[in-house]
Amino acid sequence: MKPHVARKRFGQNFLVSQGVVAKIVEAIRPQADDRVVEIGPGLGALTEPLLARLPHLHVVEIDRDLIARLRARFPPERLAIHEGDALQFDFASLGPGLRVVGNLPYNISTPLLFHLAARADGVRDMHFMLQREVVERMVAAPGGAEYGRLSVMLQYRFEMERLFLVPPGAFNPAPKVESAVVRMMPRPREALAANDEALLEEVVKSAFAQRRKMLRNTLRDRMHEEDWTALGIDPMRRAEELAVGDYVRIANRLASR
Repeated sequence: MKPHVARKRFGQNFLVSQGVVAKIVEAIRPQADDRVVEIGPGLGALTEPLLARLPHLHVVEIDRDLIARLRARFPPERLAIHEGDALQFDFASLGPGLRVVGNLPYNISTPLLFHLAARADGVRDMHFMLQREVVERMVAAPGGAEYGRLSVMLQYRFEMERLFLVPPGAFNPAPKVESAVVRMMPRPREALAANDEALLEEVVKSAFAQRRKMLRNTLRDRMHEEDWTALGIDPMRRAEELAVGDYVRIANRLASR
């Protein structure tokens, strides 16, 4: 086969560093009875060492050329290839206790994270390589510029940990930015305190839509003075100053009306 040329429309940057691959596999620690799905296997840099520890692996891949290469390398009884867009894929169809891994395409990483968060009940854990900037936003604490809608919604649903950084030279072609590997563990359903999670998402989206404005202005169509007083939250604060629990309390007050 001819060498595969990375396609910009799919956000392809192929991991080529064996040292980084080994660190990722060690972080995942796959066991023989695990149900694992890899998003965007690409040229199989992570696929092959995962299959060295697993009897069977699922992968989701959109690029037909890469799918042909994977089929030529791995038998179907070892590798189940799901052709299509990961943003449209029904991860719940693979069963409960799913472990999700992947070097996520930078161009769809944020919507893909929200897609997976909506299906977190069936997930055991996730390990992803992402643009460092995205990981910093995911794990950011309140008060900083990185803290935003992504931070609040993912921290509500997951316990997250940035594991290690990955330099551009670990990829071919090399991206212009650093990457990072993050571990995401779904919080148990009983720990999720929002009475209406769709409403929570609407509140957070509205609050951060104009993040430099005060909450009194960004949430003026929802919250009244008596609401702020009852919750003990200063409406003169900005979106980035509230903790995840504060947004849950706001959403629950609105849901109780």
